[in-house]
Amino acid sequence: MRFLDPAGQIALRRLIQLIRPHLRRLTLAGGCMLAASATSAVTAYLIKPAMDEIFINKEVAMLKLLPAAFLLVSLLKAISEWGSTYFLQSVGLRAVADLRQQLFNHIHDLPLGFFDKAKTGVLMSRITNDVKEIQMAVTRAVTGMVKDSLTVVGLIFVVFYQNWKLAIIAVAVLPLAFYPLVRFGRRLRKLAKKRQQTVGSLNTVLHESFSGARVVKAFTMEDHEKRRFAEQNRGVLRYQLKTLRINALSSPLMEFIGAIGISAIIGYGGYQVVTGASTPGTFFSFLGALLMLYKPVKSLNKLNSTLQMGIASMIRVYEILDRKTDIVEKPGAAVLERAQGAVEFRDVSFAYDTEPVLKEINLRVRPGEIVALVGSSGGGKTTLVNLIPRFYDVSRGAILVDGIDVRDLNLRSLRNQIAMVTQQSFLFNDTVRNNIAYGAPWKDEEAIVEAAKAAYAYDFIMELPNGFDTVVGEQGVMLSGGQRQRICIARALLKDAPILILDEATSALDSESEQAVQRALENLMRGRTTFVIAHRLSTVQIADRILVISNGRIVEEGPHQALLAQRGEYRRLYDIQIQRG
Repeated sequence: MRFLDPAGQIALRRLIQLIRPHLRRLTLAGGCMLAASATSAVTAYLIKPAMDEIFINKEVAMLKLLPAAFLLVSLLKAISEWGSTYFLQSVGLRAVADLRQQLFNHIHDLPLGFFDKAKTGVLMSRITNDVKEIQMAVTRAVTGMVKDSLTVVGLIFVVFYQNWKLAIIAVAVLPLAFYPLVRFGRRLRKLAKKRQQTVGSLNTVLHESFSGARVVKAFTMEDHEKRRFAEQNRGVLRYQLKTLRINALSSPLMEFIGAIGISAIIGYGGYQVVTGASTPGTFFSFLGALLMLYKPVKSLNKLNSTLQMGIASMIRVYEILDRKTDIVEKPGAAVLERAQGAVEFRDVSFAYDTEPVLKEINLRVRPGEIVALVGSSGGGKTTLVNLIPRFYDVSRGAILVDGIDVRDLNLRSLRNQIAMVTQQSFLFNDTVRNNIAYGAPWKDEEAIVEAAKAAYAYDFIMELPNGFDTVVGEQGVMLSGGQRQRICIARALLKDAPILILDEATSALDSESEQAVQRALENLMRGRTTFVIAHRLSTVQIADRILVISNGRIVEEGPHQALLAQRGEYRRLYDIQIQRG
């Protein structure tokens, strides 16, 4: 591994670690490779008796024996090569499938803060394009290098056995043949890394332009998106052409280096035959073995290009796999079966980076209480409720559910106590039934229907082409905003969690849809500890308490009428909305 820098050596060791669990198949592949290498060496050796005994000494017995022997060796070689190719590549495919699953699982285990900064297109590129490059490295490069290396060793043994003087001349050229491995390998890896980065940016443009197709068309920005894509597409092409230039050069260079060795062998070997120091059979057997030797050496150079690109992708993939989550579950964390719903913030402060978003929040919410959070955008309302399910951890202080610090709770059991309905009514490209049952797949059909009825969604669902079996399209595009939101409410109802978070659940709806959704929300809030975030102050008047949050602090607290009477921040916000009508 000396042709690799330290980062490359670490990546290569990780490639090998991926293969290790599949030892049985590796053993079978190794046996087949040894057999294939041995038959290649025997094939080269058979040239000597064929030349000397048949063409020169004209032995009839050998004429009967050697063709059959050659055919048998060729059959064994074909079977061995099939076995080595199948078992090695099956190991590679299985190993990379494991890596792809490991990467996907790890990404989902990372905290929400990771997704806030990561680009979806780049993550998709890591799982698809980067893993594909690793697959090529494992199935073709690593396995091919093992096979070709064994073949080289077997053939070197044959050439030294045939004529050690000629063998020294031939092997002296090999260091030159390996020069492209070192010279081109590192350059190819750098190009591969840049190309994969550009492919990630290309996927980001694709994801944004397709998922935002309505916005693109509404603002007539089709030409702008085409230019964005063309720029990234040119970048991918540029790095592909640079890679192609190096790959195209390596093969002719190997041919020329090999020609140097063969020319020297023909000159010196021919002299030995002319002077009687060697037989024509020995020379042609040696030459055949040498030609067979240069083929795997040349193949090793090509495989190195694939390996270097795989190593570059391996480094990029492990940049994510080596990332540790900062939302850590304590050993032996308590499991909360069913919370009563009491939530307490004790001197809570939080910062995404260095600037505090929340400052010294102290709040106690009783089980079943409805608390509304209002205030100007950017004040910290959404951040505050996102701390309850530990999407982020507090910078200082503590959040308690039923008197237990959320950091002392089993993470899954904590989040099972919380249902969320947000402004972005996200639905999967699946049936209505499966979207409602998402998060509670064990619930039966009757429970799903009851949740739909309680969310005032049952009637419009039954009017859909296939009722509950209707596929709603990507992000629920086949439904209206109000319909999507009511399915999300049905999903929260079916989960039946004691703590509920409503984050601008009606802000994107028209008045008629808002009324229908509001009725559904009233069913959802009944008997649950509820945190309601809303800009429309008309929707928070039913709350037991209203908290006014400004610059990360609770500046006012109380019921609607009491806050109006204080003529403070809440009254200011209320008057602004009244003036807007």
